[in-house]
Amino acid sequence: MIDAVAQLNTLVDFCALRDVDALHRDAVDEAAGGRVDVAVLYGGSILAGGDLFAAAIKDDLADRFVISGGQGHSTDALRDSLRQCMGWDDVADQTEAALFDRYLRERHGVRADLLEYESTNCGSNVRNVLAMLGPEQRRRILIIQDASMQRRMDAGFRLYAPDARIVNFAAHRTPVALVGGAFGFREPPEGMWPVERYVSLLMGEIPRFRDYGPDGRGFIAAVDVPDEVTRAFATLAETGMAAPRVADQQWADSATRSSSRSESAASHQFGQS
Repeated sequence: MIDAVAQLNTLVDFCALRDVDALHRDAVDEAAGGRVDVAVLYGGSILAGGDLFAAAIKDDLADRFVISGGQGHSTDALRDSLRQCMGWDDVADQTEAALFDRYLRERHGVRADLLEYESTNCGSNVRNVLAMLGPEQRRRILIIQDASMQRRMDAGFRLYAPDARIVNFAAHRTPVALVGGAFGFREPPEGMWPVERYVSLLMGEIPRFRDYGPDGRGFIAAVDVPDEVTRAFATLAETGMAAPRVADQQWADSATRSSSRSESAASHQFGQS
């Protein structure tokens, strides 16, 4: 189990991409090569991502702030977190973007400038956000996503906005620990996934870098996966200690339909949640 924990944390270190050590204006501006045009929070994040985004808004880290997320594989988990954390019992039909916007307003007293709430997966997240922005608004982009999906989100932006300067800051980098003889967390952040889901999300990313890349379906730019990450994934899979998340076809099908509607998705602006 100790070896398996170390292997899982190898996946965390790789997937939870951060281009700066802390989300401070000077560091972000330096990494972006100037002031950031737009900061984007993606709805696949846990609630800690909302807290991080609120701090970014208060620190005025970008010219505008966007939340992106319709419904997808993580939406029900976000709804459950908000029921438990905020006592909300009216979240069943709300999108990720609407939920995070409400969370920012009620918990932190801030809100996003724009909401994008038709996306169903990482690919449509990227396309729809870019469709909302003019050329002068997408030169420098800060993206905040869950630890498990940050590197794949970066690869999506590198495919669809190759000339933009992207600054990555994963919403959290929560390590897996051995707790009572099983996988667990020592200090989980707000709204943290159940450990079983977190493990499956991390494991699911490694084959997706290949399957969704240029030699696969062409959904993302190439990702160079280090040998130690490939070995960690293979060992966990072969020993049965962890298994990848299986893609939910309903969101893949929805992504195909929504890609043709990216322009209309982009028209949904702040306040229309």
